[in-house]
Amino acid sequence: MSQASDKVVIGKIGAPYGVKGWVKINSYTEVPEGIFDYSPWLLADGKEYQIDQWRPHGKAIVAKLIDIDSRDDAERIKNLDISIDAEQLPELGDDEVYWRELNGMQVVTTQGYQLGVVKEVFNTGANDVIRVKAKANDAFGQKERLIPFVFDSVVQTVDKTERVITVEWDPGF
Repeated sequence: MSQASDKVVIGKIGAPYGVKGWVKINSYTEVPEGIFDYSPWLLADGKEYQIDQWRPHGKAIVAKLIDIDSRDDAERIKNLDISIDAEQLPELGDDEVYWRELNGMQVVTTQGYQLGVVKEVFNTGANDVIRVKAKANDAFGQKERLIPFVFDSVVQTVDKTERVITVEWDPGF
């Protein structure tokens, strides 16, 4: 499955800041300022935007995009998702994985029981969690499972080629 042409959401345009087209930026990157390492930004209006300048503003960050020159222009792009081409993301090591790669993977216990398919990945603050949609005929009557995505103690392997995650997990839980 080629993901080279996929788009990845890395943030969201916030409220206008001032009258000269500046906007607040809600960054989803690990380090908030890391969002500016990617260019161009593809906004949900279907257009590409280049960053003219940016700066920290208190605990937030604000940016001026090229061709966004007024508060009205800034209002027009408010609340739009910021995406990039997936090919712009850095290559990961063999033991690393992007969350988006986990979606749709089969989840199997170390004993070979099919738990289901990953539907979502999210962070609880303590650790990442995968939401697994169980098979329709699940022997334990589960519709879904929330499984901590913690290597070694729960997640044993992630096979990107076969698209299978092997976990040490009680199917009845």
